[in-house]
Amino acid sequence: MGTKEIELAGRKFAFRSGWLALQANGSVVAQYGDTVVLATAVKGKAKEDVDYFPLLVDYEERLYAAGKIKGSRFIKREGRATDEAILSGRLIDRGLRPLFDADVRNDIQVVTTVLSVDEENDSDIVACNAASLALMISDIPWNGPLATLRMGKINGEYLINPTYAQRAESSLDLVVSSTGEHILMVEAGAKLVSEQEITGAIRFASDYFKAVIKLQKEFAAEFGKPKKDVTRFVIPAELMQAAKDTEPKIVEALYEAKDKADREERIANVTNEFIEAMAAKYSETENIKLHAGAALDKVQKGVIRRNILDKDLRVDGRSLDKTRAVSVEVGVLPRTHGSAMFRRGETQVLTIATLGSPGDEQILDGMEDFGEVRKRYMHHYNFPGYSVGEVAPMRGPGRREIGHGALAERALEPVVPGKEEFPYTIRLVSEVVGSNGSTSMASTCGSSLSLMDAGVPVKDVIGGVAMGLVLDTESGNFKVLTDIAGIEDANGDMDFKVTGSEVGVTALQLDVKTRGLTVDILEKALIQAQAGRLHILSIMKAALAAPRGTLSKYAPRITSFTIDPDKIRTVIGSGGKTINEIIDATGVKIDIEDSGLVMITSTSGEAAEKAEKWVKDLVKEVKPGEEYRGKVTRLMEFGAFVEILPGKEGMVHVSKLAAGRVENVSDVVNVGDELDVVVSEIDSQGRINLITN
Repeated sequence: MGTKEIELAGRKFAFRSGWLALQANGSVVAQYGDTVVLATAVKGKAKEDVDYFPLLVDYEERLYAAGKIKGSRFIKREGRATDEAILSGRLIDRGLRPLFDADVRNDIQVVTTVLSVDEENDSDIVACNAASLALMISDIPWNGPLATLRMGKINGEYLINPTYAQRAESSLDLVVSSTGEHILMVEAGAKLVSEQEITGAIRFASDYFKAVIKLQKEFAAEFGKPKKDVTRFVIPAELMQAAKDTEPKIVEALYEAKDKADREERIANVTNEFIEAMAAKYSETENIKLHAGAALDKVQKGVIRRNILDKDLRVDGRSLDKTRAVSVEVGVLPRTHGSAMFRRGETQVLTIATLGSPGDEQILDGMEDFGEVRKRYMHHYNFPGYSVGEVAPMRGPGRREIGHGALAERALEPVVPGKEEFPYTIRLVSEVVGSNGSTSMASTCGSSLSLMDAGVPVKDVIGGVAMGLVLDTESGNFKVLTDIAGIEDANGDMDFKVTGSEVGVTALQLDVKTRGLTVDILEKALIQAQAGRLHILSIMKAALAAPRGTLSKYAPRITSFTIDPDKIRTVIGSGGKTINEIIDATGVKIDIEDSGLVMITSTSGEAAEKAEKWVKDLVKEVKPGEEYRGKVTRLMEFGAFVEILPGKEGMVHVSKLAAGRVENVSDVVNVGDELDVVVSEIDSQGRINLITN
């Protein structure tokens, strides 16, 4: 059993091996504060008939970690992973994957299981570092270690691993995975911060990264296992040379095509011709078609990369810092509350905004949702097969959909108006109808336009651009690409998405495929991204510069007012009887907060007015001298009871019903009659006395 610890940001960060999951190839329990995570790494059998590295990374939330039992009455065990768990799993995967050799063909699975959370230290950072150390001490070949830290900024001061409370105040929420020298993963949300603040945070964290890396290396040296061989995908030298001989055909297919479809067809023809020739020549060789296709992919990748590095030549002919053609349409759907179409090259995304009542908020019940957590602004992203001309089953959202939706959501969050200013629940849906790279950034741009089309008073216009990188690790030569297309993403070394306004950055997401990315290169990419973003924003603003002055006529209207919190019970009634009666009679939605804020949502102004009057009448304090038109509800020998407000009755004494002497009350009024009355007195017992007007 091995243990080591360091102090990180004033808290103990401890690691322990040889305690749990001893049959895994590597296992570590990491603890930061009272947050505890178990990380395991397991190597499985080889898959020799696939052309990819089969890595699976899972982040498992356990409600017991937070002392919670699932809220559903019928299902008490954890089910499908929450969006937060999926995003945390992606966070870990994106850091670990570049440090594996891409030719490995053994199944590798890394599982992080959250055992305890303390409401201060986020388990995702603990899990990232635990996963790295589990791989380090295992017998699985891996080019780690990897350190992951979160950075914040409050009052001009950078913080390392801020607590939940500090993150709520911070202008920056930046997560970075680093080898100590090179950056491998970045995820960030920001409140319109500058590019220099972002790189400044990473430089500030340099010594902290090195401390975590040092601990992991020492731990592995003392308690780790010797590395074992794995099955690797090796292309025969003869086959590789034959693929290189086809380079002129590949160059022609890549650079003479008029668009993506034409290029893909040309490449497919060259590939099929080559595979058939190699299959005929090496028919006895196992997996010849798989090897031939992989060899040709390598040649294609080499051509694209060399032309960018040596000639600044991109496949579509653009200069390195130029975006594809951008076009924008707003208000494209007649009955939705807001809509926009954003097109960049062959990437085309339709985004729709829907406004709902406060009661439409999503209630979250995840492991790290401490107390009742409600979400009033959400973004969902759909990526159907037809967007890339493929047949694909229409299933629920996968990791890609969850991740891209969360990025677009985070990008706009700093400019979405608060509930006090705009009490609506807001849902955005981005439908990717055409894809050639950068769909998440198109979703971000379309979302900003869709919100403005819906009349949501956003504080600024947000745009986004995806940056690429081609890096020669031997020479250090590199080129940064603006607005990468799909083929550049697949054959390049970086996918770096940057969103923001003209003022600053709101979100980042960086994935790399190799070592070598430094803070200096990242800084250049950020500055180049700024120019691209400003260009895109200028086109967006030409289409719609600011939110529309009024909401769509099809959007609901919310009427809000405040009542005495002590009167909330009166409005709701026993078992909700009163409020449900109002809702049933008027067709509105009513939401009441503990502060006494009442919000009535309706598409009918008349219905909203009726419901508002009803609620206000329920809580109104009756005062002497006030006039009402009420309905007779009961007759007694001594007078008639009249309902002057919902649930409030007063009595007209028989002597006050009419001029002169009245023998029988029923001679003057009957139940159901309407009377004009005046409040003459409210006695010491709260009884209301009336006289006819």
